Amino acid sequence: MRYPVPDLSPGAWHEHELEVEKSRFLAWVCHAPDAAAFEALLAEARRAHPNASHHCSAYIAGPPGEQMAIGFADDGEPGGTAGRPMFQVLEGAGLGQVGCVVTRYFGGTKLGTGGLARAYAQAVAQALATLPRREVTERMVVTLRVDFAGEAEARAWLAQHDVPVTAADYRADGVVLTVGWPRGAELDLATLEARLRGRVQRLDIP
Repeated sequence: MRYPVPDLSPGAWHEHELEVEKSRFLAWVCHAPDAAAFEALLAEARRAHPNASHHCSAYIAGPPGEQMAIGFADDGEPGGTAGRPMFQVLEGAGLGQVGCVVTRYFGGTKLGTGGLARAYAQAVAQALATLPRREVTERMVVTLRVDFAGEAEARAWLAQHDVPVTAADYRADGVVLTVGWPRGAELDLATLEARLRGRVQRLDIP
C-alpha cells in the first residue's frame, strides 16, 4: 500500500496562520509515524505559545483509514468544534502518518460553534495545501536464507523488485536476509527460487 505522508524530518513541522474575526489560528503539521511524534509537536506548540487560548489537535499515526492510532482533542473549545473538524480534514486529504495542532489566540469576538468548526478546518486545510509530501510503501518483515554463493544474485533480484534489504546475518550455513516486502503485494519467490535453483528458504513462516 502506497500513500502520502508529510515530507518533514523528525522534530520539524510545517506552519500556516489564519485570522478570523481577529482570532489567530496557528496550524502546525508534522510527520507522525507514531503517537509520540504527535505528542512532541503538541508539547512544542504549548511551550512556544504558553499564553494561547487553546491548543487543539488531531493525528493519524498510521495509513489513511487507520482506526486505532488516531486521536483528536478540543482543548477547552466547545465539544466537536475543533479536534473533530481538524481530524476530518486530515482524513479527507488521504494522508497518513500526520499530526496537527492548531493554536488559537482569541481575538475578542465569539465565532459560534459553526464558525469555530469552519475556522479550525480551514486552518488545517490551508496548511495542508502547502505541505511538502512524499510517498511511503507499507512493508512487512520477511526473512530469507540463501547460501553464500547466492547472496549477490538474491540481492540483485530483490533490488529489481523494489524490496529493500534491512539486515544481513551471516551464519555457518549461509546468509539470512531481512527484507521489507510491500504489504498487500503477492509474496511470489518463484523466479528467485528458479535463479538460485531452490537454494533459498523463507524463515518467517510459522
